[in-house]
Amino acid sequence: MIIIICGLPGVGKSTLAKQLAPVFDATLLSSDKIRKELFSSPTYFPSELKMVYDVMMVIAKYLNDSGINCILDATFNREDSRMEVRDKLKLDDFNFHIIECSCSEEIAISRLESRKYDYSDATISAYQKMKKIHEPVKADHITVDTTLSPEENVRKIADYISKRSDHT
Repeated sequence: MIIIICGLPGVGKSTLAKQLAPVFDATLLSSDKIRKELFSSPTYFPSELKMVYDVMMVIAKYLNDSGINCILDATFNREDSRMEVRDKLKLDDFNFHIIECSCSEEIAISRLESRKYDYSDATISAYQKMKKIHEPVKADHITVDTTLSPEENVRKIADYISKRSDHT
């Protein structure tokens, strides 16, 4: 099973992904961590972004093919980037879930301002730039409000995935 955790910078994707991973006995792949492993001084140019996502996909495919659940923590700003995961890994609805993280802009910016000691380099400027190009999630998904407790969101997500699994 592959779970995508998507959303704008500062909305709480990584925090939620860390809480969710043990519930699904899943390996967590973070685009921010992969980027820092590949590039000591990231430029965030499109070619670099493509490499980060390509590496994430190779690892996710390997894990999925080995029967290991995997959570992909990245912005996945465009619908085609989200669907590319499903298509490249040849996943059906039973094995592919999209979780969109959301919170107010004010909270996301506050989180970005207070961020310390983490893999993300996202700034308020990056948030504003990404917000302009962000495409709404059209595929079947659940949106969670990350101002709620992580435990409450994990419970909602587990229920959502369980219900989807029962109907496929």
